[in-house]
Amino acid sequence: IYNTVSFKEAGGKVFLSCPITARVTDVEKHNTLPALYTIELKHGEFTWKVKKKEKHFMELHRELRTYKTFVKLKLHPHSHTVRRTTVPKSEATQIPNLPKGGEEEGRGDTVSSRKKQLEDYLNKLLKMQKYRNYHATVRMCSKARIFSVIRFLEEGIVLKRSGGHRIPGLNCCGHRKMCYHWSKRWLVVKDSFLLYMKPDSGAISFVMLFDKEFSIKVDSKSTETKHGIRVDSLSRSLVLKFSNYRHARWWGQSLEKFAHDHGSAFLKDHRYGSFARVEDDIPAKWYVNGKTYMEDVADALEEAKEEIFITDWWLSPEIFLKRPVVEGNRWRLDCILKRKAEQGVRIFVMLYKEVELALGINSGYSKRTLLQLHPNIKVMRHPDHVSSSVYLWAHHEKIIVIDQSVAFVGGIDLAYGRWDDKEHRLTDVGSVTFSEGSGSSQAAPANGRDVIPKSNGNTIFTVMDSRDQPKLKGKRKKSRFSIRKRLHLTHHESDSDSERSTSVRSLNTGVGELSGNTRFWHGKDYCNFVHKDWVQLDKPFDDFIDRHTTPRMPWHDIASVVHGKAARDVARHFIQRWNFTKLVKPKYRALSYPFLLPKSHSTAGEQRYKVPGCVSARVQILRSASDWSAGIKYHEESIHNAYVDVIQQSQHFIYIENQFFISCADNKHVYNKIGDAIAQRIIKAHSEGKKYRVYVVTPLLPGFEGDINTGGGSAIQAVMHFNYRWVCTHGGGGGQMFSKLWINYFSITGLRTHAELGGKLVTELIYVHSKMLIADDNTVIIGKRFMKNQKKITQCRWRRKVTQTQEQVLNVGNDTCYFGTVEERCKAVTGKETCRVFRCLPSSDVHSIQELEGYLAQPGLDKENPALAQEELKKIRGFLVQFPLQFLCEQNLLPQIGSKEAMVPMEVWT
Repeated sequence: IYNTVSFKEAGGKVFLSCPITARVTDVEKHNTLPALYTIELKHGEFTWKVKKKEKHFMELHRELRTYKTFVKLKLHPHSHTVRRTTVPKSEATQIPNLPKGGEEEGRGDTVSSRKKQLEDYLNKLLKMQKYRNYHATVRMCSKARIFSVIRFLEEGIVLKRSGGHRIPGLNCCGHRKMCYHWSKRWLVVKDSFLLYMKPDSGAISFVMLFDKEFSIKVDSKSTETKHGIRVDSLSRSLVLKFSNYRHARWWGQSLEKFAHDHGSAFLKDHRYGSFARVEDDIPAKWYVNGKTYMEDVADALEEAKEEIFITDWWLSPEIFLKRPVVEGNRWRLDCILKRKAEQGVRIFVMLYKEVELALGINSGYSKRTLLQLHPNIKVMRHPDHVSSSVYLWAHHEKIIVIDQSVAFVGGIDLAYGRWDDKEHRLTDVGSVTFSEGSGSSQAAPANGRDVIPKSNGNTIFTVMDSRDQPKLKGKRKKSRFSIRKRLHLTHHESDSDSERSTSVRSLNTGVGELSGNTRFWHGKDYCNFVHKDWVQLDKPFDDFIDRHTTPRMPWHDIASVVHGKAARDVARHFIQRWNFTKLVKPKYRALSYPFLLPKSHSTAGEQRYKVPGCVSARVQILRSASDWSAGIKYHEESIHNAYVDVIQQSQHFIYIENQFFISCADNKHVYNKIGDAIAQRIIKAHSEGKKYRVYVVTPLLPGFEGDINTGGGSAIQAVMHFNYRWVCTHGGGGGQMFSKLWINYFSITGLRTHAELGGKLVTELIYVHSKMLIADDNTVIIGKRFMKNQKKITQCRWRRKVTQTQEQVLNVGNDTCYFGTVEERCKAVTGKETCRVFRCLPSSDVHSIQELEGYLAQPGLDKENPALAQEELKKIRGFLVQFPLQFLCEQNLLPQIGSKEAMVPMEVWT
């Protein structure tokens, strides 16, 4: 599908080495009209039917005789000469005879014998290599060249009317009768979509996916044309025109029957209103933090044979997917993609096109960098804010699909700051030494780090940052070689929490042991976005904060991988977005940016590669989608519906991790009902006297640049206002109820860690970016859905969610015992030790901006008594701390009138 040719191009092939046979199965006679022959064609495992008249056989025979004459007289184009060299001499002048007949022989007693004659003629023709791939034969068999390996097929020439797309924004052309025009196209119908192509170039011009609104209408009132049919879906109303009513009715009936026979799964409204159905026995796996996720992504990308789909809110081409970096650039994202593109894999990337005044993720740089790697890499950015009238909303999904068979879905961008593991290190100053028992090795620069060999009996390799390394001269400079082929790291996370440390550690490699503080985050990857947001992203290996004085901000996130039919559904979503973006942005309408086609679900079980460590699960793909993001008629909010239903149906507990906790619908600024569902479920448990628990983990501060020591700035405060409103006693609404009941039913916490940097104790919050809900230990929703304004999300943002369920029953017969352990651990986690040592923020001891100065003026134990501070920190186990519910509780956190944040619509913060 990526190298289409004209239907008349002699070099193309439709019917390959597998034999093709024809059988005339039926003849239709309508009064004085010519007979219509139904021909069933079989090519390997593929079978389809066409309807032809006697005149079509006559026209084919005439074209073949003309073609034969041109070849014999050498009056043909050069392409025929090239083709002729591959044809056996015995076939050079052969052509089957078409027995004389006519329209009159298609009637009466001669019907049976004429059927046999035409069937024999067609079979003889299809056995001849010279003629069976000739464009006239292909047209007679209604077969397009690019679909010789697609099962479940109907196709043929039609006239299609322009327009009918659902394109929001400033796109008014082609939506009125006066703007319509008709074009001849080759229509193809497959088991989950239909498309049409330009016969002159063979290029795919449009793809319509089957969905719950797919329908066929055959009448002049619906089509506004004579002898037409209208094909409707959520994305378009497509009008086709035919030569007569009988032809139109046959096409309409065939399309409808074909869609219901082979694509019925896509024509239904599935659970939660999702576009995808529930799939059983799907190999699936989930990831906590980015380390193992990116490692599996890297391995899966290496296994790609045909296609790679990637969409991210932010993508940094120079990030390393496997760390520490001991194999040079082998596992750097841009190097992996370039390597696969050179192997012939087609790579399609979609990025969110940010409002540059508000965000500094520089998607333009990411696009340019990827496009320069190889022609097989195509990158789109969306939306164009002016033409689409989209200013306040964003694509925020993160998915990677390999060969439409393996799909990674979750919250982890392939971007700076996302790689982390369970240790959540605060420091990364570098300095690695390599020791080897015997023998010699080589060393060389490995992306910002230079490895310098020293010889003293045993070989020692010192790895340091290029910024700190002295310049080498003379022979020593020449002694720096490549270690890419020498070092092969095998690293695994330990299952023991006791190994958590930021001091000296070691890593086993294929040729020795790395010891010391390995540098994991290079250049822009070392970040603390509350301290300072990213700058100069076109200089990826230059630090932008001082790693010797400022701790990084650890990143906690969740992701998953699915295979088979669930992966097909993820790919289908990507394809719908890609094709819509190609349609609405003129710069992408060139043939170099092709329309994408979903693979058949019937072949989803043919998996060439499966991610290790998967388990069998019941999976459904959910999303939020709308007109501006996918070009569909209705908003899909299956994620929101799933959250509400799972909460309502939960029996014992729910556990939520989310980047935001903005809920409690007021139908003004916040529309999602998740907070209301939680409140109602708690009220139900309270009225019934049953045990029920809600556990929430969310960031201690919003992820915006700002100095929390002075209140954090208007952006941070605005998000804090809506976060606190639902859970705090000063917030009103649901918060009033929780002031009495929350301690018995509701627990909200954050994550924080500490370390030693430059001889001083430091602390920082761990940024919770995950979006996940677990209910009763048998259902989990993983993906990219904010606990924010769901109505606005469904109208403006794409979110991908994977719902996974395990058929098991949670044994909580002794619920006091079951919940007791969890409750005791939560009650033990207060964060007081951390506040006593560091006087850190946010803290419930600070109720207003005026109290900040006095609170910070009192030094913590880290400055007054470092030894005692160390003893206090030893009491802390893990990262969990209670959320500071009273922080700035006496302060109005909404943006002040006159500030730039106050000029932004309130929906931005919700």
